[in-house]
Amino acid sequence: MSETCIVDVKARKVYDSRGSDAVEVEVYTRKAFGRASAPAGASKGKWEARAYPEGGVEEAIRRVLKLVKPKLIGFDSLDQRGVDSLLREIDGTDNFSRIGGNTAYAISLAVADAASKTLGIPMYQHIGGAMVKQLPYPLGNVLGGGKHAGEGCPDIQEYLILSVGGRRFEEAYEGNREVHRTLRSVLESKKVPFFGGRGDEGAWAPRISNDDAFEAVAEAVKAASERLGFEIRFGVDVAASSFWDEKTGKYVYKHGRPLDEGEQIDYIVEKVDEYRLVYVEDPLHEEDFEGFKELTEKVGDRCMICGDDLFVTNVVRLRKGIELGAGNAIIIKPNQIGTVTDAYEAAKLAQRHGYTTIFSHRSGETVDAHLAHLAVAFNCPIVKIGVLGGERIAKINEFIRIEELMGAKASMHVLGV
Repeated sequence: MSETCIVDVKARKVYDSRGSDAVEVEVYTRKAFGRASAPAGASKGKWEARAYPEGGVEEAIRRVLKLVKPKLIGFDSLDQRGVDSLLREIDGTDNFSRIGGNTAYAISLAVADAASKTLGIPMYQHIGGAMVKQLPYPLGNVLGGGKHAGEGCPDIQEYLILSVGGRRFEEAYEGNREVHRTLRSVLESKKVPFFGGRGDEGAWAPRISNDDAFEAVAEAVKAASERLGFEIRFGVDVAASSFWDEKTGKYVYKHGRPLDEGEQIDYIVEKVDEYRLVYVEDPLHEEDFEGFKELTEKVGDRCMICGDDLFVTNVVRLRKGIELGAGNAIIIKPNQIGTVTDAYEAAKLAQRHGYTTIFSHRSGETVDAHLAHLAVAFNCPIVKIGVLGGERIAKINEFIRIEELMGAKASMHVLGV
């Protein structure tokens, strides 16, 4: 038996950044062990893999030990595709409803961690190869609403910062952090009531309208960019499915009148042009491929139109988007689809067809830092990662370590924005 063969599997319940139950898995080889845990989202697309089977995390753990462990022992941890194919075979459903997408992802990632530690190389190199030398730009949430914040906050779920002028990962992160800090001062100067409150991802969560939030973020971006001496841009995650009313065919805003599809597209176009938005995620509901196509035709030459709920890291839905020209960017969240291999295939398909790939955290994160390695290994030019919070900083610090490991050959991706 080789040193990379799997000899044991363990699973336990841990907690994520919201204090909710999460699954953690350990995979042992003869020489080392890997550990990974799965995050959870608050705003989920209906086509995502089911997070856990009926019975939740406790039942997921039982099924890991009863169904997965006996078949995984003896498998070579280097065979990531084989392991992930086995997980799909064991589950036997399209959406991982038997063992859970989060469960499958934790197992898949723990196997990759065990293999890289057995080989004595970083995970990004194990998965991405020796020639991987580029780091992504961090995309950070500085003002939150929707399902990530409380009553009275904006309908728009995230106002996001992208420090496009940063020359290194650390510098780009510091640009995002500077906007976050500046934004508090801007909100306080405008007498916005929020008492320093933050949402799930560490973004400020003030009682403010969507349009006033645009103004406040734009002011903070301008001030921070001038102070640091490099360009900073911003965008939004609308999470439009969360306030789409299928019965009326309208986007029902708390801060503003209901909008039909055409009016919603016009509203987004207006904001892209008014604020030079660099990024708009889920501007329309999760079934509106045609609306995404129309919006991409109108502003896709100057803004990333990104599908998260639209694509859910699923190659079938992505292929439909590619055929129609719906969007020009995609969120990559491995637990949406279940395994490292499935997420990798979605990222590579997107990249072959000119889509920008944005590797992403979830709102309910753990302190697991593997996200950084996967984002680099998948060659994603952007990583959606937050700005504050120990579970977010764990990933940011890991990117800094990766940048150090790469040494002089490390570089940032070229962003076509």
